[in-house]
Amino acid sequence: MSSGAWTYVENDLIVADYFAMLAEDLAGRSYNKAEHNRQLRQHMPRARAAIEFKHQNISAILKGLGEPWIAGYKPAVNYQEALESAVLRWLSTHPEGWLGNPAKLMGTALREAPRLYVGPAPTLSNQPPPPELDQMLRLARKYDVAARDERNRALGRAGEELALAHERETLRAAGRDDLARRLRWVSQEDGDGAGYDIASFTPQGRPRLIEVKTTNGWNRTPFHISRNELAVAEERRGEWCLLRLWNFARAPEAFELHPPLDAHVTLTATTFQASFH
Repeated sequence: MSSGAWTYVENDLIVADYFAMLAEDLAGRSYNKAEHNRQLRQHMPRARAAIEFKHQNISAILKGLGEPWIAGYKPAVNYQEALESAVLRWLSTHPEGWLGNPAKLMGTALREAPRLYVGPAPTLSNQPPPPELDQMLRLARKYDVAARDERNRALGRAGEELALAHERETLRAAGRDDLARRLRWVSQEDGDGAGYDIASFTPQGRPRLIEVKTTNGWNRTPFHISRNELAVAEERRGEWCLLRLWNFARAPEAFELHPPLDAHVTLTATTFQASFH
């Protein structure tokens, strides 16, 4: 058995194998991890445990990239940069649609759970930050996963639609069908300039302005927020909230952030307006 550095070919093989299993996993189909391991050992002189650990490394890379990973392979962050490159090569050759249609995923989520589980924000839970947090955030910044999610209009629209359905169901469950009928999907009806996506209400009838941010990644995946959204959050503190949808491709969950946002997240300026003298 080889114990040296993994070759370019070996890394590409194991990454392709991982994504084959992940596709089955996301589709809810059964697959045999031991058989996948055995098949890989027929093509490379590696021990079973070494292949298992490499699969865990791939989970860590995908977690940092804000992508879904196989829960059965607990992320292990001690990996070589060559493996990171192999994962990026695979993603670059499958740039669109490897997760399937976000709208279809959203439709499944609506059928199964129109009421989202809205839990505490990571900053408000009793759990300490995970030890790999710094490395995961470094990877997310390096590849700007926040900008990628922001550009993914299909994902963003699907997330907003799920949030809209959740708000409507919450109001109906509270006996406020009148308010549920008055919900507005502002970003679709008026465009993106309002500083929030959904105009809803509390069961008591107070305005509730919701900015939705959606990712397929974990709950600490960074996100982009515009200067206008921050301004509206500040101006309408008692009404505005950010609904963060995460793990969208698998089993969507959410948490809310209320102003001031810098009590929960570090806000970093990423663009500047250039004006001529």
